[in-house]
Amino acid sequence: MTAAGQMVAEAPSSTRPFSRFEWMIAGRYLRARRRDAGVSVIAGFSFVGIMLGVAALIIVMSVMNGFRGELLSRILGVNGHVILYPIDSPLKDYDAVAARLEKVPGVKFAMPLVQGQVLASGSSGTSSGALVKGVQGADLAKLTPVASNIKQGSLKDFDKGDGVAVGSRLAQALGLRLGDNITLVSPEGDVTPFGTSPRVKAYPVTAIFEIGLSEYDAAYVYMPLHQAQLYFNQQDQVQSIEMFVDDPDQVGAMQPEIEKAAGRPNYTTTWQTQNESFFSALNVERNVMFIILTLIVLVAALNIISGLFMLVKDKGRDIAILRTMGATKGAVMRVFLITGASIGIAGTAAGLVLGVVFCLNIENIRQFFSWLSGTTLFNPEFYFLSQLPAEVDSSEVIMVVAMAIGLSFLATILPSWQASRLDPVEALRYE
Repeated sequence: MTAAGQMVAEAPSSTRPFSRFEWMIAGRYLRARRRDAGVSVIAGFSFVGIMLGVAALIIVMSVMNGFRGELLSRILGVNGHVILYPIDSPLKDYDAVAARLEKVPGVKFAMPLVQGQVLASGSSGTSSGALVKGVQGADLAKLTPVASNIKQGSLKDFDKGDGVAVGSRLAQALGLRLGDNITLVSPEGDVTPFGTSPRVKAYPVTAIFEIGLSEYDAAYVYMPLHQAQLYFNQQDQVQSIEMFVDDPDQVGAMQPEIEKAAGRPNYTTTWQTQNESFFSALNVERNVMFIILTLIVLVAALNIISGLFMLVKDKGRDIAILRTMGATKGAVMRVFLITGASIGIAGTAAGLVLGVVFCLNIENIRQFFSWLSGTTLFNPEFYFLSQLPAEVDSSEVIMVVAMAIGLSFLATILPSWQASRLDPVEALRYE
């Protein structure tokens, strides 16, 4: 008598759904035997496929979330959420306008700004493009990504001197150290009888900061506002006022009130408008990656279908014996549902653990593979950030797990239904 027959002999003719009897038979079918090697190999590949698919989805989604979160926090930390520009007349009453703007509910502070593109060079003779931002010392101290990440020097008495704060990557590229002079060349220089000559001036480096966003660390130079006004020919005026708000996602609703509070002709723009194409590209990439990696789980689910069909064909005699000894069609169907679903659930659980552990240690893993390969993986020069971020979103993890388990259950329905409809007479005819 077969194993199925031995268990059925002790089972009642009608069992409860998902009873111990059904789990025992499903467990027997899941354990490898020599003559079931083909089925076991397919089940193993299905398990590995679902595990890798779930892990890859969690890792990729978490890295994409980390990218967006890090970029968003650092971009919004140093650039205004709402930028106000003057219309008709220069913005000479910027202190009064900034004071009125700071009274708008939700506005943390307003920062008058003068900025311009320059060519920067150091004592080594190398040159690089840079963006000079002229700000008041009190406002610069409120820019947490800059003020909290001063690697050398200090921002003390920033307004009183003529020194500048330079990004760490720009300082490294130009060979600058604390106390060295950085020479700035602006094409918008002095007007002479022979035309406009570039303005060239050297400033001492009094602070070196590292925001952690390589694009900014390699380009930003902060200068005292009064010095920037002189350098860019903006005497007693500013080009714009940048506002930082409590909730950057609500800047669109705040624009009308901000424009009204300014008390002068103006127009405003927001960080969402300025960075729309960048963050839209990130969202598109994230969605496409999700679809592509979902195919891994789908292929693994199709392996479950093929494995169960092979198992049904191989266990035809056992199914016939179960049916003749009192097992219902529903019981037979549930046995194969349990068999297939167990592969999917186990693979999903393993993938969940693998994905979360990988995300929690992703920077250490990156450094290990960089050391192992002798190359720089995730080069900050190309990927903007100085380290690989990962932000695990519990709602996304639940969605991935639910999708994988759902596909696994769907994959078991057709083979299980076929097993339940097997005719015992036909199955035993040639035995």
